[in-house]
Amino acid sequence: MGMTMTEKILAAHAGRDKVSAGDLLVAQVDLVMANDITGPPAIAEFEKIGRPVFDRTKIVLVPDHFSPCKDIKSATMCKRMRDFAREQKIVNYFEVGKMGIEHALLPDKGLIAPGEIIIGADSHTCTYGALNALSTGMGSTDIGAAMASGSSWFKVPQAIKVNLTGKLPKFVTGKDVILTLIGKIGVDGARYQSLEFGGPGVGELGMADRLTICNMAIEAGGKNGIFPVDEKTLAFLKERGVTRPFKSVEADDDAQYSRVVDIDLSKLVPVVAYPHLPENVHPAKEGREIKVDQVVIGSCTNGRLEDLAAAAELLKGHRVQDSVRTIIIPATQEIYKEAMRRGYIDIFIDAGAAVSTPTCGPCLGGYMGILAAGERAVSTTNRNFRGRMGHVDSEVYLASPYTAAASALTGYITNPEEVVK
Repeated sequence: MGMTMTEKILAAHAGRDKVSAGDLLVAQVDLVMANDITGPPAIAEFEKIGRPVFDRTKIVLVPDHFSPCKDIKSATMCKRMRDFAREQKIVNYFEVGKMGIEHALLPDKGLIAPGEIIIGADSHTCTYGALNALSTGMGSTDIGAAMASGSSWFKVPQAIKVNLTGKLPKFVTGKDVILTLIGKIGVDGARYQSLEFGGPGVGELGMADRLTICNMAIEAGGKNGIFPVDEKTLAFLKERGVTRPFKSVEADDDAQYSRVVDIDLSKLVPVVAYPHLPENVHPAKEGREIKVDQVVIGSCTNGRLEDLAAAAELLKGHRVQDSVRTIIIPATQEIYKEAMRRGYIDIFIDAGAAVSTPTCGPCLGGYMGILAAGERAVSTTNRNFRGRMGHVDSEVYLASPYTAAASALTGYITNPEEVVK
């Protein structure tokens, strides 16, 4: 019996020839990550162990959720992580001015490679599966233990094969792909399973699309999402300076899957996830009666350069509705700089949008875009649970950068095709 991509990575890191779904094992990890919310409790657990970090080059600390710090409590948490990084001589600590949103920053810094295991005290750590890595979120206690041991325990997940065919139409992106999939299988459809993407349609997806898709695997309940390696993956790694040896994995032809889901990319349309679950998916063209108060374009899901390019394409030469607060957040400093070089920042400001330093702020209802009672936002973030972006009586609609930008221009949920006719 063959193995899936996820099973092969776990087997290699656990020193086994073969693993199967349901096996419990301890595996070595290649990277351990935490942020300014999850880092301090992980550090507290680590300190109980009473030993140094297993490898100061393989721990990544990113203050991105409430940073630049919005209040005394957030400043205290950041200081806790900063002091720990200095004490332990952590190489990959990213201070304000150097940091970015963690799940965009790590791939762009060349810290992720195929076949590796990355664990992080953040549920969207699954993003890195786009690079053929096994990456998954864990609690702060497990992360604290991993900082000391360089290993963690895993239950080998079952896998769902997502077979992609066809080509993406104009204005349809990876965000529409993953929202469509979640709409099909539900927010618990992949509970503690690996979403393994394959098929001829993979080659039609850019790396930004794949990163977005894997980022939201958790929104279907997935343990992780993972793509195979192709020429686009290798080009991405080369551009990010990944020169260390790595071993990519492919699923065996006789690998076992709990189910197969077929998605024809050519038949997809821009979609929006209505409140209060990512599975509540509707075509964007049905949203004309839903007025919005705020649009947010950014986050670990859609704050990459390609996402800003999509927004700039629609906003160029236009003004957002006076009734719509539009906030755009480049995911890293390098993305911010390149967006400036390409003229995107001027386009956003001329259109009436606010442009922020990299931060997770509005996504989790932290700051930089909180909603009041009764307000609605179209957001390129990943969650729209009740109260996610502010008051419990506010509403969040999840969409792609194209759809979010189109909605900012009209003041209601809008299919991007409508604003370019």
